[in-house]
Amino acid sequence: MSVKSLSDLFIHGLSDIYSAEKQLAKALPRMIRSATNPDLTAALDLNLQETQGQIERIDQIVEATGLRLKRIKCAAMEGLVEEGKEQIDEVEKGPVLDAALIGAAQKVDHYEIATYGTLCALAKKLGYPEAVTLMRETLDEVKAADEKLTVLAEQDVMPEALAT
Repeated sequence: MSVKSLSDLFIHGLSDIYSAEKQLAKALPRMIRSATNPDLTAALDLNLQETQGQIERIDQIVEATGLRLKRIKCAAMEGLVEEGKEQIDEVEKGPVLDAALIGAAQKVDHYEIATYGTLCALAKKLGYPEAVTLMRETLDEVKAADEKLTVLAEQDVMPEALAT
């Protein structure tokens, strides 16, 4: 896709994050099965539900703006998902893997925070108020998930991992 304008950049970014969310929705069930901490399992399950809602919000943005997404694969998410798979394969199931899963999930969250923040700014400049509202909702959701994972890691998972 040739990007020549802010509108092109917005479409490219929205297409990219749509791909990212779809990849994440496929990867999360394995992460959930690999977690041993019940609070982490619940947090990842909630993340899966929220990811499905985020995909729906992108669909709503496309409908509201009349834009057409491009068929692209998000290379960044592909790498993050692959890294998570490697950790699941290489780290013994238990508290240390739980800590690795939190790290992997937070890397994804930080990627999404950066992407949705940029897309919100572009949508605002391009005059897509409904897109701004929907993406801010996602941005708030992702930031909250990231904060919950930090608390879970610091208060529960890492102390368990240190004790092993």
